[in-house]
Amino acid sequence: MDAVAFKQRFMPHWRHCFWVAWRLTNSTQDAEDLVQEAFLKLWMKREELGDIKNDEAYLTTLVRHLFLDQRRRKHIDMDDAAPEDLPPMDGDDLMQQVETHDEVEQVTRLIGHLPQKQQQVIIMHDIEQLSDEEINRQTGLSHVNIRTLLSRARKNLRALFNKL
Repeated sequence: MDAVAFKQRFMPHWRHCFWVAWRLTNSTQDAEDLVQEAFLKLWMKREELGDIKNDEAYLTTLVRHLFLDQRRRKHIDMDDAAPEDLPPMDGDDLMQQVETHDEVEQVTRLIGHLPQKQQQVIIMHDIEQLSDEEINRQTGLSHVNIRTLLSRARKNLRALFNKL
């Protein structure tokens, strides 16, 4: 696969990968690094990618696995630390993180079921946290259209989430 075909196939999923990475790391810089590492790994395996049926799902899994690998490496490094230097483990906090992570994954999947314009606006506004003016500049949509699409997207997401 050449560079042009690679870009056409995988770059449209960059924002989704960044959002997944950001939700995992809670850091813009770490998310950018994680996505960059994922795309580098993908590029290195570009000749083996013909059998992938869902590029976005494959990339999401790749980002998650890279994140887990990084965490494992950090935990191995922390094993050398003295027990008094380690943060206390809180089972309730861990359970809450797992539940939150599951909900985020569900909402991410549900966003994919929204009409294209609603997907675009809710991602730009709620995930990328762009202002209405920035969304207007990038999409050409008026303030009223942005608000309407955002309202409809949230309403549709709630309805889809409640069906689960």
